[in-house]
Amino acid sequence: MKRRDLLKISALAGLAAGTTQSAHAAACEADGTPNQFIPKKPADAKPLENEFEKYPKCPYCGMDRKEHHRARMLVQYSDDLADGICSIHCLGLSLGVNIDREPKTIWGPDYGSTLEPRPLVPVDQLTYLIGAELKHAMTKRSKHSFASVDVAKEFQGKHGGTLAKFDDALRESYLDMATDVAMIRKNREERRKRAAEMKKG
Repeated sequence: MKRRDLLKISALAGLAAGTTQSAHAAACEADGTPNQFIPKKPADAKPLENEFEKYPKCPYCGMDRKEHHRARMLVQYSDDLADGICSIHCLGLSLGVNIDREPKTIWGPDYGSTLEPRPLVPVDQLTYLIGAELKHAMTKRSKHSFASVDVAKEFQGKHGGTLAKFDDALRESYLDMATDVAMIRKNREERRKRAAEMKKG
C-alpha cells in the first residue's frame, strides 16, 4: 500500500474517531452518576415527587431505598440531576463522583419520626447522632439524622453517641469509608458463599 493511501486512511480514521468522541461527549454531557444497577436518570426539577418510583435502588450498592427508608438520602445537583442513595455512606460516593457538580439540596431522613416511610428533610435542618448503638445501613458506626434536637437527645440518652451537624456526619462518613467498604465486601462475600452452599445442598 502506498504511503499516500496510508495517510488518507489515517486521516479518515482520525476524523471518524473525532466524530465518535464528539458524539460520545454530547451523549455524556448530561450524564448523572455511574448508575450500575438502574438506567441513568434525566434532570429532575422535583426529585422528592414519587422518589421511590424514580429512584428505587441505590446506584452504588444496589440496596432498595424503600426498604432502607430510615437511612436513605437524596441529593439534587445544580443542573437538576438527582441521585437517590441508600445512606450517608453512598451519599459520600455520589458527592465524590460528581465533584464538578454543586449540590443544590441534600435531603436526609427524620429517623425519629413514626411515619412510614420516614420523611426527608433538608440536611441543614437535621441533627445527627453519630456512633449510637443503633443499626445503620452501609456503616459500622451509625449516623442517624433527626428533625428534632430534643428527639435526637432522647435517642442519645438511650443509645449513646455524639450529636453533630450534617457536615460533621459527612466528614465522619468519609473517615469511616475504608473500614466500611471492607466490612461490606466481607458481608457480601459471606452471603455469596451461603447462597452457593444452599444451591449445592
